Amino acid sequence: MRPSLTAVPQAAPEVRADSPSGAAQPEARPARVRTDGFSARRPAGRSITRALWIVTLCVAVAALRIGRELLVPIVLALLITLVLSGIVERLRRYRIPRALSAVVLLVLFGLAIGGMLHAVWTPARQWMESAPRVLRTIEHKTRPAQSLVRQIDAITRRASALAGSADAPAVIATIAAPAPASGVSAMDVVEGTSGVVAAVLMGAALTLLLLAAGPPTLARMTAPIASDGRAIHVLRVIEAMRLEVGRYYGTLAVINLVFGAMTALVMWLLGMPNPVLWGALAGVLNFIPYLGCATTLAILTLVAFVSFDRISQTVLVAASFLALAAVEGHIVEPIFLGRRLDLNPIVVLVALWVGAWIWGIAGMVVALPILVAIKVAAAHSDNGGAVERFLSPPRGREPTWPARLTRPRC
Repeated sequence: MRPSLTAVPQAAPEVRADSPSGAAQPEARPARVRTDGFSARRPAGRSITRALWIVTLCVAVAALRIGRELLVPIVLALLITLVLSGIVERLRRYRIPRALSAVVLLVLFGLAIGGMLHAVWTPARQWMESAPRVLRTIEHKTRPAQSLVRQIDAITRRASALAGSADAPAVIATIAAPAPASGVSAMDVVEGTSGVVAAVLMGAALTLLLLAAGPPTLARMTAPIASDGRAIHVLRVIEAMRLEVGRYYGTLAVINLVFGAMTALVMWLLGMPNPVLWGALAGVLNFIPYLGCATTLAILTLVAFVSFDRISQTVLVAASFLALAAVEGHIVEPIFLGRRLDLNPIVVLVALWVGAWIWGIAGMVVALPILVAIKVAAAHSDNGGAVERFLSPPRGREPTWPARLTRPRC
């Protein structure tokens, strides 16, 4: 059959020359350009979110600093509760009531603190009373160094005079008359210590109530503010924090007790005065990482410098304490505490500095427990991997950065 002569010819589709099969390729449509402004609003939304987080952080820090008298006893009570709760729950398995075990533990804890203060109170008071004599001894022993500094200062002044500088004005030393000491009455002492006593009593009462309440009370407190599944997850995180932080600080307390005893023994063998005082100081300050050992080393070196005539004895005291601290930090702690709760030293030092600025000594004490609790909570959270990696110390090989971060920019 022949095609009809009246048929209308159809336009052939355009064939691209570079097509390998020669098949007809439809012409590509131009991409639509979004003009709704969504892509422009996303960076603005992120900037607003970051600004809100920064403002919230600043407000929280200001609130912590302003309300430290109220918050410090509560935070210390929570820390003591985390440390002692493991013992209370273990005694609970033997049908011992939580309230009874909490009272006994708090009494033993208070007796231990009181006994330690009684043991170190007399030598500490003697050292405070002999502070003027210690300063005179330090001045006498550092007299050669002072003369060397004066000679260097004189040479510097002569060089400045030869260079054509103007003569320095004469400095007239004026000795101000000491202000008359105001008498301290018994009422002033009571007013000064009433706040401390009230904070101690409040912290002890809160610790007793928290230990006596136990996990069931936490369950009842969490249930009204979260759904069933979320409440269960929160309780699991709190239980993990209680177990890990309590185990960590319970083991650390035993390690520091032995460390303080070994320090006192070594100082006694080296002939240091009041070795019990320095052992107790080393054990207590060792709860503050890095800064605690550094402070103890400086104090022991200064005391040895004042107490001994030969510089070799001072060096021996400092070297002995450094050896003890190295064994405790690099051998004993990794064996008994492991690497699970290791923290980044940079983060620890920054947290100690911020805690000391906000709450003083109490802030330095609670800075490390807060970091440990945050790391435990991040480890039990689905989205806490970044926080856990940020708090963990760097180990292993160097990370490989994405190409977009190492690509040179034009």
